[in-house]
Amino acid sequence: MSIRPAKIEDLPTLLDFEQKIIEAETSMDSTLKTDEKISYYNLGEYIKVDHTEVVVAEIDGKVVGSGYGQIRDRKEYFKQEKLGYIGFMYVKEAFRGQGISQGIIQYLSDWFAAKDIEEVQLDVYDQNPIAIRAYEKAGFEKYLIRMRINLKGKS
Repeated sequence: MSIRPAKIEDLPTLLDFEQKIIEAETSMDSTLKTDEKISYYNLGEYIKVDHTEVVVAEIDGKVVGSGYGQIRDRKEYFKQEKLGYIGFMYVKEAFRGQGISQGIIQYLSDWFAAKDIEEVQLDVYDQNPIAIRAYEKAGFEKYLIRMRINLKGKS
């Protein structure tokens, strides 16, 4: 397995991965639109900008996984002005359990470290225990719980 920065030529595969992520997450988030095609990321732009590193994992020359690291501004009350954010984590089903996501996280962590970023965060659905375990294995800790209520559906 090798991990490398994504190229514009990878965009069709990356857009397919994005739709597979959205498809999986619609079962975890009833607020996502299901009657039209949606997009989470501007992947073409992310590949071009300096503050975001989109990466792909390859096995035998085929792209089997993806992720991105993005440097984001923090609120003025935090000690660090910037943080790293990881998103767009996807590994094709046939290749899961082979350490690919761990490799992507390590690659992005090294990229953040080279940019003097001290803290990295990510979001994961509470209903996705497999992903949570993978992130915990990489050293992430639960940090904040976001809660919500649907007032329209409340009795």
